[in-house]
Amino acid sequence: MSSKTKIVVLHMKEIIYTAIFIALMIVFILLLLFMFLPESKETGGEVHKYTPGIYTSQITVGNTDLEVEVTTTRSEIASVRFSNLNETVSAMYPLVQPTMEEIAEQVTAAQNLSDIQYSEENAYTAQVIINAIDEALKKATAD
Repeated sequence: MSSKTKIVVLHMKEIIYTAIFIALMIVFILLLLFMFLPESKETGGEVHKYTPGIYTSQITVGNTDLEVEVTTTRSEIASVRFSNLNETVSAMYPLVQPTMEEIAEQVTAAQNLSDIQYSEENAYTAQVIINAIDEALKKATAD
């Protein structure tokens, strides 16, 4: 058996270029993974129910369109209010604003629309407002 010794000469410059190229490829692959993989719904125990933002839906009172504005964070309903309630509508329909305040307080405390309590004298107004809030929350729900 004859063995021939082979000597391989590597230039330091080529080794450095290869190492840099491999490091850049690893960074590029990690960047692609972080960009295109779907985000987890849970981060640190916090469930993301909503897309943060301000969402609106409209209700018609008399001849006036009112916008119900729902502000959400990732995990909660921050506020509910009318965004364009004017004095004329308040004067003509005096139960609208107090009903909205009552419902908004319950929604932000309970963080849902089930078991909302309202009086019988403003049941129709309350139901219209609850439906508008529900419509806005459907827009805010994270898929």
